[in-house]
Amino acid sequence: MALEHAILVSLAERSATGYDLARRFDASIGHFWKASHQQIYKVLARMEADGWTSAEHIAQGARPDKKVYALTEAGRGELIAWLARATPPEQVRSEFAVKIRALHLLDRVTVLDAVRARRADHQARLDGYDLSMSKFFPDPSALTDDEIGPYLALRGGIRLERNGIDWCNEIIETLEDR
Repeated sequence: MALEHAILVSLAERSATGYDLARRFDASIGHFWKASHQQIYKVLARMEADGWTSAEHIAQGARPDKKVYALTEAGRGELIAWLARATPPEQVRSEFAVKIRALHLLDRVTVLDAVRARRADHQARLDGYDLSMSKFFPDPSALTDDEIGPYLALRGGIRLERNGIDWCNEIIETLEDR
């Protein structure tokens, strides 16, 4: 996936400034696709040049004008075409998994400390996802069509974090039992 597609998804939800998009990435899409503010602005300029977005300049008095980006028909067409393409299996790259393969080279305390720290990171992200779930989707049986995708993406994040916690627990239990 290109950053362009993540931005198109966000703009399909609602028009936004580059700053607004960067904040959305920090709060939601960024859990699945990382991008710096600088990358977002650079890609927005390219997308505007390609005709995928249009920008409305809004005067702000003494401050510089702001640009509010919206999808164009061409951008919506690209988004629909991308959404319709099959998604290839994601390649897993895990530095942690590689380190686990070599855990016999470290002392048990060091390994257990590292795994417990990783489990705490997973728990912190899970807590954040659970908070988002209760805030944005308090009643999953009442989802609108526009809410189903964000809800399911959040559920995917919750499942990934729970799986990470389970794996860390399994590693800890295995090492403590030996």
